[in-house]
Amino acid sequence: QVQLVESGGGLVQAGGSLRLSCAASGSILSIASIGWYRQAPGKQRELVARISISSSKDYAESVKGRFTISRDFAKNTVYLQMNALKPEDTGVYYCNVYPLRVDYWGKGTLVTVSS
Repeated sequence: QVQLVESGGGLVQAGGSLRLSCAASGSILSIASIGWYRQAPGKQRELVARISISSSKDYAESVKGRFTISRDFAKNTVYLQMNALKPEDTGVYYCNVYPLRVDYWGKGTLVTVSS
């Protein structure tokens, strides 16, 4: 049973930074690409960043240059460093494999960016 547990969200002012963590169970980080997804209020869940097994990274246009995804195999954790946050970054952030599996969704972590 794969478990992905998100943490690190909170309330931050525009221009601030947060680092999200995704703690994974088992060896999933070694065998699958991992993505960070977010769901803004009233909107569909979207992919914001992903990291492949070979460590190649892709970002949504809206977060390029501000967000950085990384992975620590020793800690079995994937991170999302978010800088220069904007109010439109507000939402619940989730990690999942890429392509996603609906049975891997966790509870997410809420990020609120105030203007």
